[in-house]
Amino acid sequence: MNFIWPVRVYYEDTDSGGVVYYANYLKFMERARTEYLRHLGYEQDTLIKNENMVFAVRAINLDYHKPARFNEQLEVSARVIECKKASMLFEQMITRKEDGQLLCSGKVRIASLKADSFKPCPLPKTIREIVSVD
Repeated sequence: MNFIWPVRVYYEDTDSGGVVYYANYLKFMERARTEYLRHLGYEQDTLIKNENMVFAVRAINLDYHKPARFNEQLEVSARVIECKKASMLFEQMITRKEDGQLLCSGKVRIASLKADSFKPCPLPKTIREIVSVD
């Protein structure tokens, strides 16, 4: 499933050159992953409370293709391409809504951790079943 989350570029997202500051693409991707989980019925605060589980970024690999600028509308995708016992690998892309131009792409590995110890723990079975990749 390829989930899309809309993002508008605000002035605060840009650098002195008038383009999106490189680290803000990571924030946009984080929002899309969070909204993807919410769309599937999983609130992260509920996972902490009921499952004693949190997600943490374990690894990231990004490519910047073209700059985004102030006030542009973007689309941020989030798609699970690998699901292991205690982690998920997301493929994410940020495109300009107006013309579909690819601006940033990457892969983000998210680890499942116990909230009280930050030690790895299995993903809940229901999440693994929903995001299973064939």
